[in-house]
Amino acid sequence: MSRANFAGLRGGRSVISIVAAALMLAGAVIGLIVALSINIAPGVAIILAGLGLGSLLFAAGKRSQLIIPLLALNLLIFFNIFRDVSFFSIETLVNSIGDTVLSGNLVFILHRATELVVLAMGMTLVTSASKGQDISVGAAASIAGAVFVRIVLANEFTLPYMILAFLASCLVAMLVGAFNGTLVAVFRIQPMIATLIMFTTGRSIAYWINGGATPTVNNHVWLDSFSRFIPGVPVHTPIITAIICGIIITLVLKFTNLGLYTQSVGINERAARLNGINPIRVKLLAFMILGLCVAVAAVISVGRIGLINHETILRGSEMDAILAVAIGGNALSGGKFKISGSVLGAYVITGLTETLYSMRVSSTDIQAVKAVVIIILVVLGSPVVKELVGRLWGFLLRKKETPAMKEGI
Repeated sequence: MSRANFAGLRGGRSVISIVAAALMLAGAVIGLIVALSINIAPGVAIILAGLGLGSLLFAAGKRSQLIIPLLALNLLIFFNIFRDVSFFSIETLVNSIGDTVLSGNLVFILHRATELVVLAMGMTLVTSASKGQDISVGAAASIAGAVFVRIVLANEFTLPYMILAFLASCLVAMLVGAFNGTLVAVFRIQPMIATLIMFTTGRSIAYWINGGATPTVNNHVWLDSFSRFIPGVPVHTPIITAIICGIIITLVLKFTNLGLYTQSVGINERAARLNGINPIRVKLLAFMILGLCVAVAAVISVGRIGLINHETILRGSEMDAILAVAIGGNALSGGKFKISGSVLGAYVITGLTETLYSMRVSSTDIQAVKAVVIIILVVLGSPVVKELVGRLWGFLLRKKETPAMKEGI
């Protein structure tokens, strides 16, 4: 590309960034005024529309992989705006213990997406490093949840025992991750085949740990605080947990070489080894981090429903986590990744589900509709489509050279 064309591209992207910032600022200001003076639902809708469009333009200007999940979020936002703007209403309710809490579709989406968001973070690292996916996270969650409940019920419901039970579930889930990682990294078994072993046997192991029972663990203040509400805090605790997990992973990737090593192994394992990176160690670490994410999701799920059922806990979460990674623009063949893309993908899946529920679509039909929408999103995020869009975008942004430029004047 000539210097003139490069300058034209930079100029076009600068204009797009300015427009994007203006949209986000205008949406925030106008939406806040509408929410405070007229009605909170249209106000929130305007704020989200401005932020969504602005973020999409920013991503398009930088040709970021976040274009697909942001496009999907924008489509969900505008679909619900034109369908029923009350979808965006947020209200306050008094829960069973007398605390005022937030309620509404948006709050439910953030709440119900928690387990998927946490799992998608870990799945992203595994996908990047191993060039494959772990299909046993639901079964591993049943094991971690069973261990948590077994320790809690065997002791008093006090904070120290809750912490002990949580740490034990984390340890067990990490051991499961290490088992899967060993099969993948040491014995070089394809990840989906290697994790099929735990996918098949994991829930049976949880059944054995539970002794075939489905013990209840509800109505306990510490578990309620972790999985539902902290007294005096109006936001669901799992939402806060997802934020904390995201911050921790972001800091780890920022201040360590984990992200660089993971991408290097996923892109070219042989070259990574020649540069002093141990692929086996990186893959094992990725699977063990996913194990930690599985334990967090399992404990949240146990507290949410108030019991441990080895057959149903996080069933189907494997496919949703993989789809969240794909919708987030991450290549399922490994290599470069963005955790934020997978998080957005998780919210897209949950937002779509909540939208369909609000439209009174039956649970059986929801799976079919989700499948169609997700197929479209995955195809749009495929390398072939990305290349075509990139060429078109570059053509639209490219500034034509004048005769003087061609002559070097």
